[in-house]
Amino acid sequence: MQNFLEESVRLFPNKIAVVTGKNRFTFSEIQNHSDSLAIYLQSVGVKRGDRIVLQLGNTIEAVISFWAVLKVGAIVIPVGTELKSNKLEYILNNSGAIVFISAKDTVVLHTEIIHKSKLVKVIVANKDEQLNEDLFIDFSDTLEEHNQNLKPSGLISIDLAAIIYTSGSTGEPKGVMLSHANMIAATNSLNAYLDYQQNDKVLCALPLSFDYGLYQMIMSNSKGATLLLEKESSWPIFLLKTIEKEQATVLPAVPTMIMLLYEQSKKYNFDLSSIRVVTNTGAALLPSNIEMIKKLFIKADIFSMYGLTECKRCTYLPPKEIDAKPNSVGVAIPNTELWVVDERGNRIDTPNTIGQLVIRGATVMQGYWKKPDKTSEKLKPGIYPGERVLYTGDYCSIDENGYLYFKGRMDHMINSRGIKVSPKEVEDYLNTISGINSAVVTGVPHQDYGEALFAFVVLEEGFAISENDILVQCKEKLEIYKIPEHLKIINSIPKTPNGKFNVIELKNKALQLVKEERTNSPLV
Repeated sequence: MQNFLEESVRLFPNKIAVVTGKNRFTFSEIQNHSDSLAIYLQSVGVKRGDRIVLQLGNTIEAVISFWAVLKVGAIVIPVGTELKSNKLEYILNNSGAIVFISAKDTVVLHTEIIHKSKLVKVIVANKDEQLNEDLFIDFSDTLEEHNQNLKPSGLISIDLAAIIYTSGSTGEPKGVMLSHANMIAATNSLNAYLDYQQNDKVLCALPLSFDYGLYQMIMSNSKGATLLLEKESSWPIFLLKTIEKEQATVLPAVPTMIMLLYEQSKKYNFDLSSIRVVTNTGAALLPSNIEMIKKLFIKADIFSMYGLTECKRCTYLPPKEIDAKPNSVGVAIPNTELWVVDERGNRIDTPNTIGQLVIRGATVMQGYWKKPDKTSEKLKPGIYPGERVLYTGDYCSIDENGYLYFKGRMDHMINSRGIKVSPKEVEDYLNTISGINSAVVTGVPHQDYGEALFAFVVLEEGFAISENDILVQCKEKLEIYKIPEHLKIINSIPKTPNGKFNVIELKNKALQLVKEERTNSPLV
């Protein structure tokens, strides 16, 4: 993987690679800083196959750390800055990470968790006197000149490059294992159809902890393009200003971001004509979103895409088809095959018939970290002896021209704000709230978020707590994309004949309640 950066350093040593606020870094500077950090990592005993967790947000430290970890043959584990303590503790313990690289405030907040982990070193951006143990070192100190040189790591392409933790249907995070070969194949495939170029300026306000954002950095560095790295929480007005000021050419976005940019742009007169490409994945573009993009970025090609962390990207819709097939997520990306199967695993060749999507290609993950049972559910025998293909768990259909249409998730995952959310994970938290007897979470359509969470809860007998009080506790403990948009207290949860919660009945009830709410709204 690191060869991508090294080749751009060879070709464009003094070209600006990353812009963060007022700071600009050349490819040579990224290379030198990541070399220094890699040498430091080797000095504290990091070797091929060790795991290193990064929780740095959209910062230059995140970019430098990513490449440094790969240079020593270690495995990078990027996690979001919004991650709650229990999830960080799980990931540190499950991965067996020996180095944690994060910001001061995060490290101070999680000092107890850190001391109980297997970490041998914590590298802190902007460390202060609060963290005076030998365990902690300031990030800038690792970039100082070292007496020794970087030693060869010995890694080969089938070695793991990254573990991306994603919530599963059980609610427990699953670590998607990606080899160097996986990530190289994904980068080459993405570059083949998106065609990022040397003179591109890619504006990324997507979290580097999620693969959509992470690959913006990888692709930009691989093509000699400039990455305009913005904070994940940047206000739309700042993004619009950056587009105009920096003459950004590529905008990766999710529908929520498009809507915010559109609303903000109506108040000001920005020149956004430099944008030549807008990409989308994570949540489907609605026709209204497409029209917004066309009005905002009049010269832009629109790439609507679909994928999973387990294989990075599955499909893309060629821009010329955006009007003819707005509901399709497109055709297979280069170097990838796909088909759908019925409940028995038999391939479906009849057009427009719904089945489970299967992906075959070099981007398919190696499995879930330390979860062989979960791995065997997803990776099954392929066309040829010995190979494994990805059973996505998504319902799709394919039309007579080979275009894919997404129909739903088999495990009831909810796509909120472009991020996959496990209903069980939210249900498990709701059930910890004093006074709640049981809870079921389902998804309902939302014009901004793709889907919104709708929670039904049953209270313990004789216990009084309001719906608003429950939501207040959710906002205190859950990441923003896991907070229910709607919550309803009911007397009992309907069950199926075999005794399970009747999720389908509750989903229909949720849809009806949302419809009634919109009908009764004074704004309608």
